[in-house]
Amino acid sequence: MPVSYAKLFERMAQKGIKKIDLRNTYKINPKTVDSLVNNRSVTVDTIIQLCEILDCQPGDIMEYVKEPVAGVQ
Repeated sequence: MPVSYAKLFERMAQKGIKKIDLRNTYKINPKTVDSLVNNRSVTVDTIIQLCEILDCQPGDIMEYVKEPVAGVQ
């Protein structure tokens, strides 16, 4: 999936929120946290929840990363 959540983890660090807090404090499913860590797809509901937690917009926590097309340079 061509998405990066690097911005999410940067913003979390700025706010002093750890991955374990997403699970324990905010009750985000551990599989969802794993998907975020591994830059896999998550639901829009999860993105909205993260935006509410971090008081931000979706573009502040994720970005589209274009994948190279096979055979094209």
